[in-house]
Amino acid sequence: MARGYPPIPVDAPKLPPLTAAKTLARVGRFLRPYRRQLAFAAIALVVAAAAVLTIGQGLKFVIDSGFSAGSGIELDRALAFMLGVIVVMAGATYARFYFVSWLGERVTADLRRAVFDHLLCLPPSYFELMRTGEVISRLTNDTTMLETVIGSSASMAIRNVLLMIGGLVMLALTSGKLTLLVLVGVPLVLAPIIFFGRRVRRLSRASQDRVGDVGAYVDEALHEIHTVQAYGHEDEDRRQFGSRVESAFATAVLRVRQRALLVATVIILVFGAVGVILWIGGHDVVAGRISAGELSAFVFYAVIVAGAAGTISEVVGDLQRAAGATERLFELLAIEPAIRAPARAVPLPVPARGTVTLEHVTFHYPSRPEVPALDDFTLAVAAGENVALVGPSGAGKTTVFQLLLRFHDPARGVVAIDGVDLRNADPADVRARLALVPQDPVIFAASVLDNVRYGRPAATVDEVHAACEAAYATEFIDRLPERFASFLGERGVRLSGGQRQRLAIARAILADRPVLLLDEATSALDAESERMVQMALERLMSGRTVLIIAHRLATVRHADRIAVVERGRIIATGTHDELARSNPLYARLVALQFASGPGEPAT
Repeated sequence: MARGYPPIPVDAPKLPPLTAAKTLARVGRFLRPYRRQLAFAAIALVVAAAAVLTIGQGLKFVIDSGFSAGSGIELDRALAFMLGVIVVMAGATYARFYFVSWLGERVTADLRRAVFDHLLCLPPSYFELMRTGEVISRLTNDTTMLETVIGSSASMAIRNVLLMIGGLVMLALTSGKLTLLVLVGVPLVLAPIIFFGRRVRRLSRASQDRVGDVGAYVDEALHEIHTVQAYGHEDEDRRQFGSRVESAFATAVLRVRQRALLVATVIILVFGAVGVILWIGGHDVVAGRISAGELSAFVFYAVIVAGAAGTISEVVGDLQRAAGATERLFELLAIEPAIRAPARAVPLPVPARGTVTLEHVTFHYPSRPEVPALDDFTLAVAAGENVALVGPSGAGKTTVFQLLLRFHDPARGVVAIDGVDLRNADPADVRARLALVPQDPVIFAASVLDNVRYGRPAATVDEVHAACEAAYATEFIDRLPERFASFLGERGVRLSGGQRQRLAIARAILADRPVLLLDEATSALDAESERMVQMALERLMSGRTVLIIAHRLATVRHADRIAVVERGRIIATGTHDELARSNPLYARLVALQFASGPGEPAT
């Protein structure tokens, strides 16, 4: 299994360094469509905070007008007022919790969709550099962290900021001298929040990266479990996975330690300050400078301010972690796809003719810039023509398909379908003209029905049945437990290689597109299945343009033309018999295949 992928493609733009608040503000555009729910949450949050602050005045009223005055009526009135405030606070807290949690779930769902939609626009070359497990980690773990912040931590932070500000105001109205003591303590609380908060944010980003490494390794190891077990690589994989887990754990411990130090420091400072206030305020009560009710209210507000500061110190850790997650998500959204529709796309002609042209095409893969995959490659395929590409591995045959599907654009030359340069066309329109049957068929974790109509989701059940019949796939589909509704497992694990290939051919038959790209579509079939599928393909290819990547020369003996490809160039074209006589490379491939036995690959 390949290792050592970079966490981000080298050409991916990096976000500029931002504070946590500015970073999280990037999520604001996902909140804008839900202004009404946001307004309800804000109103409920303010009402709940105001109710908490009002309780302090009720406490003062209970002690001074009820207990100290010895009046039962005043006491009943004060307690009734307190009960009313508590009911209001409970209702506002319910509304705040509901709307804030709703926003967290909704925005997270929208963000996941936006990231996934963007990922689908990126070319396959991006995923040659970016690990799939890393992408999945960002799409799941990082968005879940944002859900926690939007649906909980953010409202807690705002609520406690309001409580802190309101508490300080009420403290000032109660005792100016004692309030000055509180204000002296505020910078002492904020300093560790800022100091440790920066460390927490940096370690949170590193922690998420390590978790992404773990997910990427699991995805790769389980995907290739046959190879892992066949080579007895389990112990080595356990060791490497363990090292990644321990690395993630070590980074997480550093983050937790910094966050714990933050909380402990704030608690010592805040509640130490409350003790000092009680000592000074108690002497003022004894001296008659303030009443017992005022001191009680002051202590209540001091505790509110202290609790708010402590909560903010904890929430800042969540906000810092979410800022790291936001950076990772927006790094994905900031990647500009190299292949996109031009501002004014040239429409492909209707009805489609099916002509294919590659004219003086030169192309280098980004991962191999020093070696051209195609070098001054020229090929013209007429409508309805059947052309095979033959040559050794690495000659450039698959690259032709990659360019026709516009997964890449050539450095020089023109790739055209029906006379339209693909760079001037919408990639979606281009791909709608092509049906691909790869050598390694792709089967999704879905039913037979959904797999076959993948290229044409609106197809009816009868049309799917007809396509499977034409691909000789009903022979095994009828034996499945639920026939067309049968679940095929991840990557079609419940099917044999030949069965997966026939479903892929059925998918291409159903798509009914004017140009067929066949990457040795019968290579995984046994002799009997190959005979049936070849008959189906002959019917399918009738009246269509067909390009075949051929590994077994027996499958292309009757092609209209065979193009021999070597080192990115076409070195000869002709029929099978012509090339066998005139081209040394083709003759050698024929000899190798004959020597290896009928039906064996030539390359």
